[in-house]
Amino acid sequence: MSKFNSWPSGKLPPEFQRPELEALRQTGYHWDDPRDVVEMFERKVANFAGAKYGVAVDCCTNGLFLALKYLQASGEIEIPKNTYQSVPMNIIHAGCSVAFRDEQWSGVYQLKPYPVWDCATRWRRGMFVGGFHVVSFQIKKRVPIGRGGMILTDDVDAVRWLSKARYDGRDLNVSQWDDDSDICGWHMYMTPEDAARGILLMDRVPEFTDDCGSWENYADLSQKKLFKQL
Repeated sequence: MSKFNSWPSGKLPPEFQRPELEALRQTGYHWDDPRDVVEMFERKVANFAGAKYGVAVDCCTNGLFLALKYLQASGEIEIPKNTYQSVPMNIIHAGCSVAFRDEQWSGVYQLKPYPVWDCATRWRRGMFVGGFHVVSFQIKKRVPIGRGGMILTDDVDAVRWLSKARYDGRDLNVSQWDDDSDICGWHMYMTPEDAARGILLMDRVPEFTDDCGSWENYADLSQKKLFKQL
């Protein structure tokens, strides 16, 4: 008996299924339900990074958003002026304002004053810096799933909240008919197929890689019309 709810529409015919789960099974991995693969990937990344827990999401930017919502962030959040524009946009969506700072960062930077770190362009063993360390699996990153992210943390209470918040407020260990959700969540989960691709890639990517991005790779957002008028 799977701990998850059964698939409402049953199993997809093989010809309609993505290949990643079967490819992962062929390498020797085993699971009872495809959604177990997401948990496998979370443990694998957390162990690699040096964190206790990982919460997989659909992209790094949404991982930053969820971390801020868990922390009930408010007021002004300061980030480097040279970064990708989705970061200040989601800070604003989280109900905060943005301030830009000059910082020649590489691989990782903090969303000050909160213990939230954008680590989208760093991938190496032991990379966890504490707090809420959010990594990216976008196609240009070192583990190029195509889309995806993960929130790494040592905070078990945060994991409980984030795991439900990213999946429409649901507790997947409880039937949707019996789950009396207490979180108005978001649709930001990672699919089992993407998690399987992540595991396959991790088994091939070197344990230490150079940062794939820094302040030099991004425009100065403080000069963009959108952010000037906010």
